[in-house]
Amino acid sequence: MLRFTIPNMHCGGCAKSVTKALLSADPQARIETDLPAHEVRVDSTLDGSVLLAVLSEAGYPASQ
Repeated sequence: MLRFTIPNMHCGGCAKSVTKALLSADPQARIETDLPAHEVRVDSTLDGSVLLAVLSEAGYPASQ
């Protein structure tokens, strides 16, 4: 499972947008968001760098 820190994920709408962006890249991914920690955990077959690019493109730059 990959873990990303997303500093500008502050609300449920942000979490929904992050989830939608990640699912657009990998519809089979399992995603858990943790708003207080500004974190998302992703179980995906895609490489972390691909998911980082997807998040950045969606307006949610992240670090691993």
